[in-house]
Amino acid sequence: MIMLALLLGIENPSIDMPGYLAVAKEALVYRESHRVTEEEFIRMSGEPNTIILDARSREKFDELHIRGAINLSFPDIAIESLRQTIPDRNTRILIYCNNNFLNATSAFPSKLPRASLNLSTFIALYSYGYRNVYELGPLIDNRKSKLAFTTKGTEGTEIPSSPLW
Repeated sequence: MIMLALLLGIENPSIDMPGYLAVAKEALVYRESHRVTEEEFIRMSGEPNTIILDARSREKFDELHIRGAINLSFPDIAIESLRQTIPDRNTRILIYCNNNFLNATSAFPSKLPRASLNLSTFIALYSYGYRNVYELGPLIDNRKSKLAFTTKGTEGTEIPSSPLW
């Protein structure tokens, strides 16, 4: 296939599918020990040098997100944006995605399991050298979650969206 691309003159040194597949296989093994429960996610989120990263669109983030999360939408994950947002690769990064939550379909629309944003985000961060990444593992009913959620108000201030806090 690579030879065919070369013969057709459509190679692009800025796109590396074999490299992506190799790092995805490597991240697959690493990820298994970096998936956490809701309780672990909450505990870890309160510890120093830890951020919660939401890679959904700004629109979905503003609609509803875990309180304290920062938004860097997946299309914006790049060398410079990561350098500015998470300069220390040793920072603990907690991630979650649409497929972690039930009963909030507007803010967290379901994706196909193999297209889950957690997978893409984990692989991307791993590719950029971030190894202290932990993924919220379970599927959680948003109405019963112990996580604190918030939404962006029209004045740009965060307001509570759940009576849990």
